[in-house]
Amino acid sequence: MTTANPGGVGLDVGPSLEPQSAQPHQPHQPHQGGGTAGVRRPPLGSGLVAGLRSVREALDKPLASYYLLLGSSALLLTIGLIMVLSASSVRSYLTYDDSYAVVKRQLLWVALGLPAAWIASRIPVRHVRRLAYPGFLVALVLLALVAQFGVLVNGNKNWLALGPVNIQPAEIAKLAIVLWAANIYAHKERRLRELHHLLVPVVPGLFAVIALVLVGRDLGTAMVLAAILLGMLWVVGAPLRLFGLSLSVLGVAAVALAATDPERLERITNFTDPFKDYTDAGWQPAHGLYALSSGGWFGQGIGASAQKWGDLPEAHTDFIFAVLGEELGLVGTLLVIGLFFTIAYAAVRVALSTEDPFVRYATFGIVVWLLGQMMINVGMVLAVLPVIGIPLPIVSYGGSALLPSLVALGLVIGFARREPEAAAALAARRRNRSAGLSAGPAR
Repeated sequence: MTTANPGGVGLDVGPSLEPQSAQPHQPHQPHQGGGTAGVRRPPLGSGLVAGLRSVREALDKPLASYYLLLGSSALLLTIGLIMVLSASSVRSYLTYDDSYAVVKRQLLWVALGLPAAWIASRIPVRHVRRLAYPGFLVALVLLALVAQFGVLVNGNKNWLALGPVNIQPAEIAKLAIVLWAANIYAHKERRLRELHHLLVPVVPGLFAVIALVLVGRDLGTAMVLAAILLGMLWVVGAPLRLFGLSLSVLGVAAVALAATDPERLERITNFTDPFKDYTDAGWQPAHGLYALSSGGWFGQGIGASAQKWGDLPEAHTDFIFAVLGEELGLVGTLLVIGLFFTIAYAAVRVALSTEDPFVRYATFGIVVWLLGQMMINVGMVLAVLPVIGIPLPIVSYGGSALLPSLVALGLVIGFARREPEAAAALAARRRNRSAGLSAGPAR
């Protein structure tokens, strides 16, 4: 068939290119679901499948773990600063006549912690390993000084006064023992099937740290250190019977320590029903539950917490998760928990893909520390665990806890950067950027 174009030139078009109107009339085919004729609907669930495929492709990229760690840590730190500002504003105004006094101190610690985290992400692994033994010895000395000269705060003697600043050496010890144990296990990589090499000197060293922490009556931190110990033993392949024995010993020790302290015993016996002793031991967990329950799905809004006006003790430290739930609702609490699990997921990916045993053990130890402490804090606020004074990592106020946590995250981010495929992708990106900058303007 010959058609004419606007310029009048004839074009010979094959029969397959004839317009539809010239085709023989086809009988109308009915369509299910009342849709428009000729429009085929995609199969049910195809959008979800495509979304999952996109997520899987994104996670398969070389820099996926690096960006997950970096983005989740940054978002968690930002949420923490916002919540510290909100949760501490009333107390700051009443105590210092400045609603921003506490968050200013937290910002100062962030200003110190971010450069420290950046340095930790760039420092070579061999230098990190060289610092493992000195760091562990420094932690032991600081804990011994706390036992002798410590400052009593809220019934716990776990603070050390250094001039105008009080520090909590037990928080530094968490990072120190992870790096120390990882360094030892990396040296003994080929001998870890022998029980003697599995236990010595890591277990006696960690027991010494836990004992010094218990001298200051800090049962909560001792539980976190015990969790780190068990996590490290699990990572290096300790037999299951050893875990049974360890859990039995730690459980008996925890009950004995709680039974010898009337305040701890009261908290433990009342934590399942804080309203039974609402005016005394149940006051803090009960008001934490009030805060969470009044938040609903999307919260009352940032700054709108009612419990922070004096009813909820430690609103900006141990119970900041309750204020977060009141102001940001269930969605906000699930976001924070999801960010912690995202960090753990990305870190485990790094640990499983590395060939360096030190990186593997150190990364797993940091995951056990941060994720375990988060679970203990959330369980404490939800009244499924007794109140034992454990802050929420990265989010709660406190420089002694924030600085080591940021350094630990910096180390893991550095490990992710050094994965062979990630390092190659970053190097290619730098080359492309340099080539783009050096290229002259197009003529």
